[in-house]
Amino acid sequence: MTETTPALQALEQTDLRYAVTRHGPVFSLAEAAMARGLDPDQLIKTMVVRRGSGDYLFVLVPGSRSISWPKLRALLGVNRLSMPDAARAKDVTGYERGTITPFGATTAWPVIADSRIAGQQVSIGGGGHGIGVTLAGDDLVTHLDATVADVTESG
Repeated sequence: MTETTPALQALEQTDLRYAVTRHGPVFSLAEAAMARGLDPDQLIKTMVVRRGSGDYLFVLVPGSRSISWPKLRALLGVNRLSMPDAARAKDVTGYERGTITPFGATTAWPVIADSRIAGQQVSIGGGGHGIGVTLAGDDLVTHLDATVADVTESG
């Protein structure tokens, strides 16, 4: 039986066009990109960011890039942001680190998508280790009602 996840179950309820890729363990961005047949920057990392007590959001970051904290703080109009530890991230999303995705998360937190996602095919986590979901970046940001902005820097 093929493993399903809350993310894949949530995706089945949409009209999005996507492909699921399953692969074994990977130990680097390059290995993950190769396993999914994409360039590293087409792999999208879902980062959980804490804005305040009980207030989180998802930030979608292209593979080789990192969150630019000054850009993200300016976009959100806040002076302080942080990343929760692994246990808290799992509590607020339902996923352990390395599997976090907005799809099927326990709470539909707001989503910020880096502007580099638009206009290309991307692969986002499918809610389990070795599970990727490839789809159009434009469809991803539209479906998630994401705010699209330049919020990253070279990794």
